[in-house]
Amino acid sequence: MRHVFVTAGSKGLGRKVTEAFLAAGDCVTVTYRNDRQSYLNLCEAHSDTCDRLFAVQGDLTKSEDIQRMMQQATSTFGSVEVLVNNAGPYIFERKKLYDYTPGEWEAMVSGNLSAMFYLLQEVLPEMRRQKYGRIVSYGFQEAANAPGWLYRSAFAAAKSGLASLTKTVALEEAEHGITMNMVCPGEITSEFKESTVAEVKQIEAPEVPVGRPGSGGDIARAVAFLCDSSSDFITGSVLEVTGGADVLHKRRN
Repeated sequence: MRHVFVTAGSKGLGRKVTEAFLAAGDCVTVTYRNDRQSYLNLCEAHSDTCDRLFAVQGDLTKSEDIQRMMQQATSTFGSVEVLVNNAGPYIFERKKLYDYTPGEWEAMVSGNLSAMFYLLQEVLPEMRRQKYGRIVSYGFQEAANAPGWLYRSAFAAAKSGLASLTKTVALEEAEHGITMNMVCPGEITSEFKESTVAEVKQIEAPEVPVGRPGSGGDIARAVAFLCDSSSDFITGSVLEVTGGADVLHKRRN
């Protein structure tokens, strides 16, 4: 039984990740910023495993909040052995870099890049002592190649930086039995973020090469695979879970 820490793990894609780890018998701490009800809903849906589920509230852009949340989590379930950074802000409005405010830029960089730095500072010392750790970050298609993305400059810059950070930490921590990889979800619409693979297999999506829409279950499977104890030879990888669709090209237009 491991202690898994999932940011924003009570709803959306994060909920399916949390459910996958609970099903595997792990203890899971989820974070939320304002929506405690989503955690209560999750706990109600999994009342038989709620004793292995814990929630902490805080702002992931603030290092002091992350430190406090980690202390609360470790006091409950012990050292964190698996970290999944599912959280990350996104501005849906289409706007060029010229039109971003300093506050919007800072929010994108802090939430998508700096937060990972703060989280790593909290979990790496104990993971090193344990000689074991699994860490997963989230990116977007081609993030490792630092592509241009029209109207998404701040998000793309932060996630491309996170891809580099992921690869660097993988190299630095390999000798300590710690792996770090990035999962890049394809276009998964809100209605399917909390769906299982079985639930979407009956739905046609001709624009996706595999013929069906993506689901939160697809992302959870990828994360669970990378975090498996036997996946120790996979580190520094960027795994695109897109159903074969060229998501970024579509979004560039």
